[in-house]
Amino acid sequence: MPVLSRFALLMLFCLSLVLVGGNSNELRAESRPNVLFIAVDDLRPELGCYGASHIQSPHIDQLAASGLLFNRAYCQQAVCSPSRTSLMTGLRPDSTKVYDLDTHFRKTVPDVVTLTQQFMKHGYKSIGMGKIYHGSLNDKASWDAYPTVRGRGYQLPETLAGIRERTKGLDVKKMNWRQRSKLTRGPATEMADVPDKQYRDGAIAEQAIKSLRELKQNQQPFFLAVGFLKPHLPFVAPQKYWDLYDRRQIKLAENRFPPENAPKFALTNWGELRNYSDMPAKGDLTDEQQLQLRHGYYACVSFTDANIGKVLDELQRLELDENTIVILWGDHGWKLGEHNGWCKHTNFENDTRVPLIIRAPGMQAQGKTSEALVEFVDIYPTLCDLAGLPLPAHLEGTSFKPLLSNPQRPWKPAAFSQYPRGRVMGYSMKTDRYRYTEWQDRKSGKVVDRELYDHRQDGAENDNIAGQPDQKRVVKQLSAQLKKNWKGAVVPD
Repeated sequence: MPVLSRFALLMLFCLSLVLVGGNSNELRAESRPNVLFIAVDDLRPELGCYGASHIQSPHIDQLAASGLLFNRAYCQQAVCSPSRTSLMTGLRPDSTKVYDLDTHFRKTVPDVVTLTQQFMKHGYKSIGMGKIYHGSLNDKASWDAYPTVRGRGYQLPETLAGIRERTKGLDVKKMNWRQRSKLTRGPATEMADVPDKQYRDGAIAEQAIKSLRELKQNQQPFFLAVGFLKPHLPFVAPQKYWDLYDRRQIKLAENRFPPENAPKFALTNWGELRNYSDMPAKGDLTDEQQLQLRHGYYACVSFTDANIGKVLDELQRLELDENTIVILWGDHGWKLGEHNGWCKHTNFENDTRVPLIIRAPGMQAQGKTSEALVEFVDIYPTLCDLAGLPLPAHLEGTSFKPLLSNPQRPWKPAAFSQYPRGRVMGYSMKTDRYRYTEWQDRKSGKVVDRELYDHRQDGAENDNIAGQPDQKRVVKQLSAQLKKNWKGAVVPD
């Protein structure tokens, strides 16, 4: 081959690397897949595709049938803002320093490149809507656009009249979110015979469809984030979704009691549920109140499922589905009476285990289920990996792209979550067999209490065996593993 030709080829190769950002693994813009990023608030993995035959979730089930379902996926902290912040930054809560609903990560890690920012840096158009970050803690730098979505929460005239009466003469807009939230809450449930779009989630679905149509006209690859609010409280949905369920067939939680020997730090006092107008300020719920809440939760799951179906149908109608990564996740689990608790805010399996489903162009594991232990911090590197983008150095998770080819391959030995309780922090580790939690003094690091649940014997986590003499060796081993692997366990080759 002539020297000039070799030189020319070398120059062309170098130029191609420059054009794709200097990373030989990075795909050219015209061949990059789009991303449809679906977030669901308070959705626990109680869906048809997760084996819950009593739940009607046909559209999510259909997505799982064409993608990969993760049966053991975990959030980093079981409450909205810390969980979502962790996922969107690729950092664990101890790195973001976001443990509550008030702290914005731009105050603690101001220069961090978020998931959508990384895609924007490499030629993607980033659109968000609904709830991606928590409430008022959205991040303008993460989006090219974030359209406002209409639609209300409550619909019934009597509910709206009660809220107007409570807020009469008050400037609600000047209140902080806690004051505003408490004053504007009505009952914990509502069913109204109205079109889907009158409730906010129905309007979010309509906006997502509109955005897809606009993005179809653009040659630029897109990252469309759609955040649905239900089944977060209040459990409000059109009546037709309530009618899908027969109250007489709904069962209450089997373990309506705290775990044996559980430390006080492990439990929570129901979170926000008591703030609703028809919920008791203290004490237990009646069986009928529990059934009403379960019925409302199920109705909202089916409502959100229908809205997700509308968006996925439009993606297919526009012939965008074959070149779009679709990922669906719930920001944390939720208790429906288990351990005599409601809402989230704990390190228990009910709160930390989350639904996670992904479908990617060309993936081999369609319709499969993976038992691999994965975490929300893994989503950022996985989506970059699938789109051929470079991984920022700050990431604390591991791309699970290899599982899309071989979902049963060896994977991480543990997943990690945490939850603060005043002066202590609970660090929790889920292994193949155990859930082990250490409650550590936040200043000294001293372990003040422990929890150990053997999932082979006690999948519902009803008996804390950390203090039993015959478990000393197991506790010692798990404590060492927690300390060693807290920032991320190693994936076998």
